[in-house]
Amino acid sequence: MEWSLALLGFAAGLLLSVITAPVGVSGAVFLLPIQVSLLGVPSPAVTPTNLLYNVVAGPGALLRYWRAGQLGGPLPRLLIAGTVPGVVVGAVIRVFAVPGPRVFRLLIAALLLPLGLWLWLRTVRPAPPRPRDQLSPRATTALATAVGVVGGIYGIGGGSLLGPILVGRGAPVATVAPAALASTFVTSVVGAATYALLSLAVTGDVAPDWLLGLSCGFGGLLGGYLGARLQPHAPELALRLLLGTLATAIGALYAVQVIR
Repeated sequence: MEWSLALLGFAAGLLLSVITAPVGVSGAVFLLPIQVSLLGVPSPAVTPTNLLYNVVAGPGALLRYWRAGQLGGPLPRLLIAGTVPGVVVGAVIRVFAVPGPRVFRLLIAALLLPLGLWLWLRTVRPAPPRPRDQLSPRATTALATAVGVVGGIYGIGGGSLLGPILVGRGAPVATVAPAALASTFVTSVVGAATYALLSLAVTGDVAPDWLLGLSCGFGGLLGGYLGARLQPHAPELALRLLLGTLATAIGALYAVQVIR
């Protein structure tokens, strides 16, 4: 039974990362309900399991983006500077304050549903570009810190939140996607290590489910490389619409779960 779940996790990680890697989303935000509902990962162990997925899956897409010369510039550094301290704070909150899954679903639905629709509208009916549309470096790092806290609590990569905001503010997908995935990878390494340390000090399901985390991650490793390889062949318009669609779909999924 464990190996059948591992194969299911591999397939889920592969499929999700092929679709999401071209727009800078690791797929962890989609994987979270799959792990809870289908794979039976308990809480709060689902959070470090999802972070483990990001750690294993991340290098696939990053290797491809690095070979294409897309990992330069200041944006990856700004995002990492914010998300790394944020994920440590989020992990501590998750273990000791234990925000319930309903709070998380409500938060994600409230953020991503209007954000995805806004990005769709801005893509279909673009407004004239203005220099003040793009976030300042300080605002970018502050946003990344908030996303890091959410990622530390619930084990999502952060690209699903950072990507739509940055792209909606005028940044090209080709710049945002590799930066968001780099931030997700580094943050997940720090977050997984934080949970490993916290598991030594508290009782309960705090450590990750290693088999599922690794199997999902290896699927994501392959899928992320393939997704990043596909990105240069997709027009900017299609990538922006894909990102808006993913954000809207995630928001709608969690909104339905809250209503139920």
